[in-house]
Order: sequence, then structure tokens, then C-alpha cells
Amino acid sequence: MTIETSIHPSSVIEPGAQLGAGVRIGPFCHVSADAILSDHVELVSHVSIMGATTLGASSKVFPMATLGASPQNTKHKGGRTTLVIGANCTIREGVTMHLGTDGSRGTTTVGDNGNFLAYTHVAHDCEVGDNAIFANGATLAGHCELGDNVYVGGLTAVHQFVRIGDNAFLAGCSAITGDVIPFGFAGGNRASLRGLNIIGLKRSGMSRAEIHALRRCYNLIFDRSRTVAENLELARAEFSDLPRAMKIIDFISHRGHRQYTVPRLKGTAIDDDDDED
Repeated sequence: MTIETSIHPSSVIEPGAQLGAGVRIGPFCHVSADAILSDHVELVSHVSIMGATTLGASSKVFPMATLGASPQNTKHKGGRTTLVIGANCTIREGVTMHLGTDGSRGTTTVGDNGNFLAYTHVAHDCEVGDNAIFANGATLAGHCELGDNVYVGGLTAVHQFVRIGDNAFLAGCSAITGDVIPFGFAGGNRASLRGLNIIGLKRSGMSRAEIHALRRCYNLIFDRSRTVAENLELARAEFSDLPRAMKIIDFISHRGHRQYTVPRLKGTAIDDDDDED
């Protein structure tokens, strides 16, 4: 059975907005003239879709969410920029996602299958991968890059320009000021690496042997008896046949002059011993 497009009479759909098949728009919503709502999108009620925002198929947006507002960046001069959100995303109450800036990427992008819980925020020029989960109040500053399958805990804030690798886990109530490696588990204020995201690795189907090999790679990279550059060369030689290890090595190797999140020293407030299998 084909579901027809339905628009509550209290909602305002500006001329020029593009609505796909089966779109459902509840009461008191506003959709801008430059917006694109793909097939089977649902706006529950009191949703604002602003600017040049594209919302992917079968995504559902809950009350008081605002998507596509102008970036909170004083360098933005008002040029046309975009927000592109993938398919099958769940965007809960009070979520905000902003357009890109005309002096940077010019677009903010969010991948497919994201789950953004209440009052989360994605700032201008961010790039968020597929299958993201943002717990309540999680916040990205501008220009952040998140890989696929990233979990951001409740009330956690990520500093501008920070990269988060695939399958990383950011603990709740954390301040993430440096890049976090793929498969890393980071938390604290300021955040440190607590080890690997072991639960996530198990859920992905990774074998015990692969997890142990990845842990050996992790320990080698962050061995403080040598420089990181030396450790990376040793790790590259030893783990060249382990794709997930190479993903971590390449992530750090291409950091340039960026700060990245490292384990704390033993004996400090938080030891890096939380990843035991």
C-alpha cells in the first residue's frame, strides 16, 4: 500500500520546497523553500527545517528540532551553504544541526542510520559518518570529523576541528579536545584514552585473536619508551596484515600537527587499564 503525503493544515511549507512520496508533516512545522524532504520522511510536530537542508529517506524528526539554521560562526557572510542528512535517521526532541559556512567546507553532512537523542548538536561544517549514536546533550563544535559507528555519550562535548575515528566510543560527560583513534575508548575532562572499545569490537564480530592483536598494536603505539614516530614504524611492520591495526596507524600518521588523545601515565588519576577482555 502506498502512503500518501500528508501535511497538517497548521504547518507552513514554503513554495519551492521539494517533498518526496509518503512524506508526513505534523502540526506547526515549518519547511523552507530551499529544503528537500526525501521519500517517507516524517516531521512529528513543531519542527523547523531551515535553509538548504536535505533530509534523507525514512528519517523521522521529533518536536522542537531545528535543522539547517545559520552557522554560529562570525566569519560566515551569509552565502548559500547546505546541510545534508542521510537516510533512516532518528532526530529526537530539541536537536540542532547547522548549515556549513561559506568560508570553509560550505556544508554539514550526516550519514545514514544516525540516532540523535534529545538536545544534541551538530555544528557547522561537521562531517558525521554512518550509524552515529549521540546520547542526550552530546555536542560537536564546528569542523569536526566523525567516522562510521561512533558513539558519543551524554553531555559530551567535542572541540572544533577534532577527528574521531571509526568505531570509537566517547564516554559521557567528557571533554574531547584531541583526535580519538579508530576503535578507541576515550573519556574524562580533559579526555584520555582508556583503551579500546572492546564491546564495540565484539559486537562487530571481531574474533578474540584479532582483539588481542589489536591490543598489542595499541600498546606498542603508546609505548612511552620510544617516540610515537618510532612506534608507528614498528607497528606498521608488525601489523601490516591486520586492516584494523593499519587503520589506527594511518589515522595517527596523517594527523599533521593536530593534537590527539593519548593514555594517561600509570599512577595518575585514571590508568589505562580498563580494556581488559
